[in-house]
Amino acid sequence: MAHEHKLEIFRGALKFKSNVSKIWGVFVVLSIVTTVEVALGIIRPDFLVDHHFLALRLLNWVFIILTLFKAYYITWDFMHMRDETAGLRRAVIWTSIFLIAYLVTLILIEGDYIFEVYKNGFIKFNF
Repeated sequence: MAHEHKLEIFRGALKFKSNVSKIWGVFVVLSIVTTVEVALGIIRPDFLVDHHFLALRLLNWVFIILTLFKAYYITWDFMHMRDETAGLRRAVIWTSIFLIAYLVTLILIEGDYIFEVYKNGFIKFNF
């Protein structure tokens, strides 16, 4: 028994006629997000570089948010999470969200420590 995948994205806002056209639509969405990331990385707008939020530049937060969007969207569409049961979707998505938040927190803590070490000079231990 063949299972038909849903041919719409963004909760039905865009509908496609075939799987091939849907793949191209998802490709376009992911390409647009990637192009925005690359453009922001090249242009580096002063407003996003000069302002900080939680010890990180706003530009870095934009990159983190767009990357998480792409990861979620790839999982949702290409791995067909939308076609799974609600329990499996929640288990995968919430576990991933908590794991990513935990890893980002660790990276920020370690990055701040390394920044302080380099800012204040090297620490040498006498063994």
